[in-house]
Amino acid sequence: METPLARLPDEVEQMIRNYGDMLFRTCLVMLQNEPDAEDAVQETVLKYMLKSPAFDSPEHERAWLLKVAANQCRDMLRFRSRHPQITLEQLGEYLTDPENCGILDALMTIPEKYRIVMLLYYVEGYPTADIAQMIGKSASAVKMRLQKGRKLLEDAYRKVDG
Repeated sequence: METPLARLPDEVEQMIRNYGDMLFRTCLVMLQNEPDAEDAVQETVLKYMLKSPAFDSPEHERAWLLKVAANQCRDMLRFRSRHPQITLEQLGEYLTDPENCGILDALMTIPEKYRIVMLLYYVEGYPTADIAQMIGKSASAVKMRLQKGRKLLEDAYRKVDG
């Protein structure tokens, strides 16, 4: 049984052939990394498929695609600036430090419901109210999970560190 998106319509395939490389180059220049550029192009194609806009000319289609891709890139850059993350290289450096490695090992042993609030609060820097909204719990429940998570992390770190 075939899913609705298993095969792209001819029109979408043609658009990808005509503009895919251009969209990727544009997104790569804006985002400065390949995985994010690929994601932005994919989102652009998805919007093209869902909106099915009618174009007056190939130039109009090209302009629409570039505008959508640029907006997607700006959204991704805005998200990055508001939610700073560490790179894989930085994480690798962090993991090579034996002191930090024990903390991460201990964090991985605590139950997920505590681990996720600990990560969102301490690593990603979200306030408890935002975390509560994300996980569908009250702010006081998040605070309780943080408190319990700290205790569990301390106990787990002592076991890992020996």
